[in-house]
Amino acid sequence: MTSRIIPALHRFLQFQPMSDEEGLRQVREEFVAKLKEFAKEMDIEGPFFLGPEPSLVDFVVAPWAMRLWVFDYYKGGSGIPVEGEGGRDEKVWARWWKWVSAVENGKSIRETMSDRANYLKIYQKYADNTAMSELAKATRQGRGVP
Repeated sequence: MTSRIIPALHRFLQFQPMSDEEGLRQVREEFVAKLKEFAKEMDIEGPFFLGPEPSLVDFVVAPWAMRLWVFDYYKGGSGIPVEGEGGRDEKVWARWWKWVSAVENGKSIRETMSDRANYLKIYQKYADNTAMSELAKATRQGRGVP
């Protein structure tokens, strides 16, 4: 997950310039495709990735999924279909939304998340591509999670 979803998330979040609509569309589509791959690999029943109980996979990806609102705030939307509007991939997206609901409502995840206001200053640097974390630097160099 850290080799596919998180790098795609950061390429999208750090993408500049915002005036490059085609480039922004491409990084958005790449990110959505990685989430779709993730959802396709999920246990059919769920609600968690491997079945009825959360596992390491859920705990690794959930914090990032809980912060997808940053794309609405900084990038004009995530591109993830809303529930009931997944088109020919509706079953895949329905599974995604079932997982998101399960992790959002999980006490262990919910109680470890900060308020959105605490993330705004941090994510502004990523959205402007000025963040200096090792992850931001690796993303600019086209590398994966360090």
